[in-house]
Amino acid sequence: MLAFWLVVLLAGGYGFTKLSSLQSNVFTVPGSESDRVRSILESSFGDRPDGEFTVVFRTARALDPVVQARLAALAARAARVVPGAHATGLRVGGADLLYGDIVSTLNLAKAKSHTKDLLRALGRPAGTEVYVTGAPAIQDELDPIFSADLKKGESIALPIALLVLLAVLGLSGAVTIPFFFAACSIFGTLGLVYGFAHLMTTPTYVTNLVFLVGLGIAIDYSLLVVYRFREELLAGADEEEAIVRTMRTAGRAVVVSGATVAIGLGMLLFFPLPFVRAIGVGGFLIPLVSIAAAATLQPALLSVYGRRGTRRFHVAEFVRRRGVALPRFAGTADAERGLWARLARAIMRRPLAFLVAGAAVVVAAAVPVGALRLTPGSAEGIPRHSQSVRGFDVLSAAVGPGAISPSQLIVDAGEPGRVLDPGVQAAVRELVARVERDPEVEGVLYRPVAGSRFVDPSRRYAQVIVVGRHEYGDEPTQAFVRRLRGDILPSVAWPRGVEALAGGAPPQGVDFLDRAYSSFPWLVLIVLALTYLLLLRAFRSLLLPLKAVLLNLLSISASYGMLVVVFRWGVGSHVLGLYEFPQIEGWIPIFLFAMLFGLSMDYEVFMVSRMREAWDSVGDNARAVAIGLERTGRIVTAAAVIMVAAFSGFLAGRIVGLQEFGLGLAVAIFLDATIVRALLVPSLMALMGRYNWWLPARVARLARVSPSPLRERTALHPAGR
Repeated sequence: MLAFWLVVLLAGGYGFTKLSSLQSNVFTVPGSESDRVRSILESSFGDRPDGEFTVVFRTARALDPVVQARLAALAARAARVVPGAHATGLRVGGADLLYGDIVSTLNLAKAKSHTKDLLRALGRPAGTEVYVTGAPAIQDELDPIFSADLKKGESIALPIALLVLLAVLGLSGAVTIPFFFAACSIFGTLGLVYGFAHLMTTPTYVTNLVFLVGLGIAIDYSLLVVYRFREELLAGADEEEAIVRTMRTAGRAVVVSGATVAIGLGMLLFFPLPFVRAIGVGGFLIPLVSIAAAATLQPALLSVYGRRGTRRFHVAEFVRRRGVALPRFAGTADAERGLWARLARAIMRRPLAFLVAGAAVVVAAAVPVGALRLTPGSAEGIPRHSQSVRGFDVLSAAVGPGAISPSQLIVDAGEPGRVLDPGVQAAVRELVARVERDPEVEGVLYRPVAGSRFVDPSRRYAQVIVVGRHEYGDEPTQAFVRRLRGDILPSVAWPRGVEALAGGAPPQGVDFLDRAYSSFPWLVLIVLALTYLLLLRAFRSLLLPLKAVLLNLLSISASYGMLVVVFRWGVGSHVLGLYEFPQIEGWIPIFLFAMLFGLSMDYEVFMVSRMREAWDSVGDNARAVAIGLERTGRIVTAAAVIMVAAFSGFLAGRIVGLQEFGLGLAVAIFLDATIVRALLVPSLMALMGRYNWWLPARVARLARVSPSPLRERTALHPAGR
């Protein structure tokens, strides 16, 4: 088994080194109007928007026709280094600026690899600053930033994880087990992602996500199992028996926890959006590989380490053996008299007060969710030092942010040769006039010349390019797209058989958000139902799974609210070194829900499974809750600290989307492990009393578990469960 996982580790490491060249962030929406426009542009105009470069020349002689001709010829020659590409000519962006596009049919992942070739081909003309920008160039120069941010995140997460493991497990070889487990889980996942990247477009976010989320999940799962293994050894079991008991209890809890995470992330696989599905593949594989490792690698590691390898090294005892007298402090191993047990009993004496106080904090954090605003993406939330982003900024200052990502309107005349007919051209001129009057429009580009960028060689299609005043994902741009589709295009007197379509980055962004959030509520309901059924089997209870689902929704809402507080309102953003940004990237709430619903459920499973064990043994609700919280409170807190440390790695990065994702995860896990699990869960369980453990016989038969009748229990001896 160890040899198998070593092969997985090495193969995954190889895949990781090759993965970045296959990754790109593309927000296509299959079956949408914008996707139809993209298909027409690629097949009829040789122009794929996500593979389009923009060349920017800043020169004091931008208005000189000789300079314009020379730089246009330079751009045309340089375009040849990009397979199948051609330059569309230069436009004047001001007294000192010329810019133009280099279009191709390459997708973003392939186009970005030619950025440096294009820069070299353009050279450094005398008296001229040259920039290559656009989606491929920006993506190419973001890849090293993602890599550097990942290393920074690891440098934060790993030391904190080590300190927490030392605090929980002490000086022991057992501390190394979670790191071996995490390495195999992470690189096993990355190896599978590398395989999928050959079959589908994989976002650049996936690598960072697998590393940092996988680190938190894997260490948490392994820590839970190692901790329980040592408990079994201390209870007198031999090594083999301890491993069997550990896997039957903690191992089962890990599998159930991983399954809840997989259910939430599996939701993303059914999204009708390739970008979300691709992120979902990476996220979905993390818990699956962790479950596989927990069921196979973890017991193998426990067997190899054994009692000696997992024994805690006591410095005081080591010193005493050498004849030095040290005071002995009395301690207790009583599961009903520890700190967490005392907290549980205090809560259960005044459950309503603790419930109201804890819920008030979480609800207050969730209230700002009403101010959440979404964007499909932005070039503003990235570092500004790369030449592609500097070129974007130069062009934005002169022409407007919409110059890089314009709307592209396609007029389909219905048949070849018709688009230049006088009636059709009159309607196109009317369209141009109406669009130019919109306050969001900076300029409109169109020339009725066959074989140009604006009319395809077959003369069936015409393209009108609309440059906006804002970036493609900004709220004013989204509002313009809705006016364009709902008012401007339908109001034009189109001849019979002529159709106008809105595409390009702004309409594609609107389609992305509309499609994503029309599907989201239904998939949420499915996840809630599946999770409830899974937990019903795990807890053998009707009410505990419902409580878990409702509390998870509350934690997730609080994380959404804090995104608004920090990023939109800027509270604490400068102290934390984060962006202040008016909108949240559209994929963030979806993926936060999918990830957090499972991760938060981890702690519920860990705690309630132990409480269920205690209830089956002692038959007293208050004692069961106290024993369960005492046995798991410390380990859940340690696991949460490790998870928050891993997610803090996202906050240390320089990409706004990952910062938003990291903050949302960290806030939710912090609230979940402190207020929700430590206060709200015990208080609710106190109020529900015996109903916590109720599972009628009829429901139990359907769930294929033993029933848990609603009657007073008498304590059972562990051997007679």
